[in-house]
Amino acid sequence: MPTNLAIDDSLIQEAVQIGHHKTKKAAVTVALSEYIQRRKQQEVVSLFGVIEYDPAYNYKEQRRSS
Repeated sequence: MPTNLAIDDSLIQEAVQIGHHKTKKAAVTVALSEYIQRRKQQEVVSLFGVIEYDPAYNYKEQRRSS
């Protein structure tokens, strides 16, 4: 899907140089992939401390019965 975006040229050039990309498209694609991955990681981190486990659960006992 073709898309036209007005992106700051200096940002694109810096991304191309830092990432050693051959094209602007490659730099933007990698940047978007990393952005998505980071957001998904933040969703997982937000769950830390939210899930409560049964203190009586004995995982070692479960391993022995398998």
